[in-house]
Amino acid sequence: MSEITITTARILDAGAVGNILSMSNDAMPWLPRLHSAAEEIMYAGDMIEAGWVRVAKRDGKVVGFIARWEGEVHALYVLPDMQDSGIGTALIEDAKADSDTLALWSYQINGTATRFYGLRGFIETARTDGKDNDVGLPDIRFEWSKGG
Repeated sequence: MSEITITTARILDAGAVGNILSMSNDAMPWLPRLHSAAEEIMYAGDMIEAGWVRVAKRDGKVVGFIARWEGEVHALYVLPDMQDSGIGTALIEDAKADSDTLALWSYQINGTATRFYGLRGFIETARTDGKDNDVGLPDIRFEWSKGG
């Protein structure tokens, strides 16, 4: 496989980032679809304009992204057919190199994400019933800190 490069997203990446959101949602039948594909591209553009997004590219194609404001990870997605190839790990490691702490929420039903974060040094710090998130699914708070 070719090398993964991580760069700051450009507004021209909004279509690719929105597509990753849409394809990922389609690959998780338990996750309610709240937004159209066009709305996901608009949302991606907003995150990119805010300076939150770093993209992973392989062979010049955007294959994953992380949206982060300081130590809070708001989104981490990899194209479904590119998962388990080191892209998510590369994005998390890039974020770790830039921050002393990282924190995020993931849905309890997403066992793949729970394992992924646990294997990368994140610890579970809280669980909720989901009443305060957009989709109403129970979630888990994960946190990571350097040296800890």
